[in-house]
Amino acid sequence: MALLLIAEHTQNTLTPGTLATLTAAQSFSMPIHMVLFGKDCQKVAEKARSFKNVKKVLKVENPLLEHMVAEVATPTLMELAKDYDYILASSSTYGKNLLPRLAALLNVAQISDVVEIQGKDIFLRPIYAGNALAMVKSEDAIKILTIRATAFEKALPDLSKAAIETYAFKPPMGAVSTFVKMEESRSERPELTAASTVVSGGRGFQSKEKFALLEELADVLGAAIGASRAAVDAGFVPNDFQVGQTGKIVAPDLYIAIGISGAIQHLAGMKDSKVIVAINKDPEAPIFQVADYGLVGDLFVLLPELITKAKEILRRNKEKQ
Repeated sequence: MALLLIAEHTQNTLTPGTLATLTAAQSFSMPIHMVLFGKDCQKVAEKARSFKNVKKVLKVENPLLEHMVAEVATPTLMELAKDYDYILASSSTYGKNLLPRLAALLNVAQISDVVEIQGKDIFLRPIYAGNALAMVKSEDAIKILTIRATAFEKALPDLSKAAIETYAFKPPMGAVSTFVKMEESRSERPELTAASTVVSGGRGFQSKEKFALLEELADVLGAAIGASRAAVDAGFVPNDFQVGQTGKIVAPDLYIAIGISGAIQHLAGMKDSKVIVAINKDPEAPIFQVADYGLVGDLFVLLPELITKAKEILRRNKEKQ
């Protein structure tokens, strides 16, 4: 039997979350079939075919799939599911929208946020906001998994050339949800979940106006901006910037937490970062328990110094080049 991977894409390329899910899928050492839903998937299908263990790329194309709606895709997925023992998707909004519905209709349990594949039916996933790991054994005939992208490296293409096939779209019966419009915020800064450096601020900034100081540091470092839930709730930044259990899960090479105390729900979203730097005036703040480097002091004193130093280092590096 083969494994089915539901791929999230931008019509042009696979998302980083899908590439991480593909790495997890390769752990099973079985043929991988990747399914792409969309209006025109040929371009991304050509890219999807060139990965290790991917033996088939299935295109499901229809104008109704231009903007993905779970209810529209589910009947087709139900038909596909009959031929697979494993169905995987990234633990993104895309995967979280599709797989619970599919699992319920198939009368099987979904295993969410898998961070390690320990066997054909044994999986590791975080619980209690990431404070503990649960080893889960599934005896369901069809195992449905969402994969935490930050726990796996992104798969790299090789010389593989999988077959590309068109799979018939099965339209839903009766009334379903319909796509109305998309409002997308655009920024010149890197996307939060894909950035190699993230600078996050918390309630310690006191106001939206003072949060601009963190934005200056992010621009100097070429970093994405994140925030704690407290900062979002206070209106300092939009909800899209929230990092944590109820926000976005990130694992950049460098995570700088400024004015963030380190509540459990925030740590759950960033503690897998490679290097963590914390600035807080409270030496007992929980954030220092996970930080690799910590500065205790007033952020309004330390942050301008950090910005000045960063600019100086960048200037020297340019002069050397």
